[in-house]
Amino acid sequence: MDDNQQDLHVDEEVNETEVQEETESTTETTETSELEALKAELASKEDQIIRLSAEIQNINRRNQTEREASAKYRSQNLAKAILPAVDNLERALDIEVDDDASNSIHKGIEMVHASLLQAFAEEGIEVIDPKGEIFDPNFHQSVSAVPAEEGQQADEIVQVYQKGYKLNDRVLRPAMVIIAQ
Repeated sequence: MDDNQQDLHVDEEVNETEVQEETESTTETTETSELEALKAELASKEDQIIRLSAEIQNINRRNQTEREASAKYRSQNLAKAILPAVDNLERALDIEVDDDASNSIHKGIEMVHASLLQAFAEEGIEVIDPKGEIFDPNFHQSVSAVPAEEGQQADEIVQVYQKGYKLNDRVLRPAMVIIAQ
């Protein structure tokens, strides 16, 4: 081989080496960028999993709270429907009786009234009978006001027209009252 051919041969080998190095460098860069992209995608998916897990926990907590509230106030609608009947029984008990037949009916009405109040108590329903208390708009509804007599405070409840009822901490019906001013 002559010198020109040898130089050409060496130049070709150098060019092949450079091309190989460039290819390897490009391959390494591509692999590195692919690796970085995969790492970023993995971090994104992990973040998404954490967020979805937190959302599921929030949904479960919200459902638990709603179930507890539903159980706590399950008898609210029934109680509201029965309250007028209890009021009528109380009005019937206020009537004076003077003969044995009326006494028997009165006693029966007392027993029905007592059993309804017992059922209310078992469900957590309490009577709001505020005579003598200070007016509280959260539990009472003022229907009238009268001048305060001696010994009465302003906003003191002097008469109850209709008893109120509450279920646990929720007012089913405010007491209808007359207050002193």
